[in-house]
Amino acid sequence: MRFPLALVGFALLLAGCGHMQPVKYYEISYPAVGPLKQEPLNATLLVRAFSTSHLYREDRIVYGSDSEQMGTYQNERWSEPPAEMLQNALVRELRSTGRFRTVTALRSDSNGDFLLTGHLYDFKEVSGNGIVARISFDAELRDLKAGKTVWTYTYNHDEPSNGKGVAAVVAAMDRNVQHSAQEVEAGIQQALVAYPMK
Repeated sequence: MRFPLALVGFALLLAGCGHMQPVKYYEISYPAVGPLKQEPLNATLLVRAFSTSHLYREDRIVYGSDSEQMGTYQNERWSEPPAEMLQNALVRELRSTGRFRTVTALRSDSNGDFLLTGHLYDFKEVSGNGIVARISFDAELRDLKAGKTVWTYTYNHDEPSNGKGVAAVVAAMDRNVQHSAQEVEAGIQQALVAYPMK
């Protein structure tokens, strides 16, 4: 009886000694703060991390197809969870315009005039006729003093990947994040220019 148990133990030991694949981390780029182009609006913005599924609150890169099935890469990961990356991209984009008094990520002790919040539905690689980086979210801007929504927006975009590897998909996702942040920033500016500030 001891001999077969020893063989099982040895086989398990050998299986554990296999070559481990290194984990690779990927990040997106953020816009730099540029010179002031227009007169600043008298508004302080807070940006909350969008609510989302647990998949986008973790660092694994999600992939799928146009069916309901999704998965995550084992060794390819984001440098931070997608919900946080999107929050940081929006903060940096809104700051980069110089159009707002301050723009900060929401913290427990934060004060501001307006809160940008939303729900992130998709932040994944999708394969089908080609490979795309898909981002889908709803966003809204709330006047915190008046307690009302002053702007809403839905973003759905598939950015084509220039290749099949994870690095190519990450580059496509980077472009998609930048595009989404620019659209949100333009929409908020337009809404606040028309909004009666107190």
